[in-house]
Amino acid sequence: MNSDDRQDDFDRGVKNRRAVLGDAWVDKSLNNATEFNAEFQALITRYAWNDIWGRPGLDHTTRRLLVLGMTMGLARWEEFELHCRAAVRSSNEPGGVPLALIKETLMQGAIYCGVPAANTAFKLTMDILRDEGLLPAPAPLGAAARVAVHHTFSQPQLALALQGPQQGGAAPIVLSHALGLDLHMWDPLAAQLAAQQHPVLRYDHRGHGGSAVPAGPYTMDDLVDDAARLIREWGRGPVVWVGLSMGGMVGQGLAIRHPDLVRALVLANTSAKYPEAAQAMWAQRIATVESQGLAGIVEMVVQRYFTDAFRAAEPEAVAGFRGRVLRTDAVGYVACCHAVANVDWLERLRAVHRPTLIIAGTLDVGAPVAMSQAMAERITGAELVVLDAASHLSVAEQPVAFAAALGAFLRRLPA
Repeated sequence: MNSDDRQDDFDRGVKNRRAVLGDAWVDKSLNNATEFNAEFQALITRYAWNDIWGRPGLDHTTRRLLVLGMTMGLARWEEFELHCRAAVRSSNEPGGVPLALIKETLMQGAIYCGVPAANTAFKLTMDILRDEGLLPAPAPLGAAARVAVHHTFSQPQLALALQGPQQGGAAPIVLSHALGLDLHMWDPLAAQLAAQQHPVLRYDHRGHGGSAVPAGPYTMDDLVDDAARLIREWGRGPVVWVGLSMGGMVGQGLAIRHPDLVRALVLANTSAKYPEAAQAMWAQRIATVESQGLAGIVEMVVQRYFTDAFRAAEPEAVAGFRGRVLRTDAVGYVACCHAVANVDWLERLRAVHRPTLIIAGTLDVGAPVAMSQAMAERITGAELVVLDAASHLSVAEQPVAFAAALGAFLRRLPA
């Protein structure tokens, strides 16, 4: 018989209580018990912390978020602050509650508990973040930070976000995201570019984010045609196209098929063609998503997105990207997988005559450096920048180096 078998309901409740609220709070509650309230402490420890928190139906993270939402809705602010502080302190620990999930819980509460309750909850949470040294850097809602959200008029509708000056300004830029993500992949870079007076448009590919999910499978030409009509509706072309992974594939096709819409091309962590051996991998991925949803592949995808070092050092960021993958429509994801698996631009890249920057990561197994070199060899005058210790989502993993490479390229563009 092990020690857990010898524990009674009280012991198991204390274990759960410590895991959620921390040793200091639990020690204070138990050590300060008196003859008057000891039975009450025992009651809540056995029934609340063992019978409820110990039930197998929900994991601790889900239960913690539910408590935040419920105490917020009931304006039980002392209880809210207790659980919120414990959740925030756990955010950088294995199995802790990511700050992104706390924020989303409060956002959901703004609808179902009311804006005044959400306002109080955000204020208390900001105070806790400040106390714990976890308050993010200021992000004033100036002109560069403000985002206008729209949809295309043409079909299928594409969700898009606009930042920066919409009249005049520097070179207009379109940001195109990777398979399984959405336009929020570009949030930090979009704000930087808008602050530099670039009109910036980013959008969700069909089947992703807030865009329509027409019946698939899709072809790469479908995605390229989406990009072309998007730019034409915006009316700011020719544009600097910045695409990562699937977004880079679309950029290649745009420069080949609609060169009048492209002023310059940035192709990050992308491929122009897959070897025949890769088709089995794509077929397996499609079959897994069709049978299990995005949950069946999300861990594999996150491992390909980021290096081991980044996943260990930035669990909050990684959790955010994992959540975006899981929110992707499975039907749209599979439809786009068909387009990506069959991409075939490599030899046609010789027809591209636009300033081109290619960004690769030394540790990117999804889009190896050798592929970037092959693309650079076929595009006249193309520049290749290889980011050290970067995997597939280099813009998230190496944001400073990515922005520096992009900024230097933009400054070299002819007026």
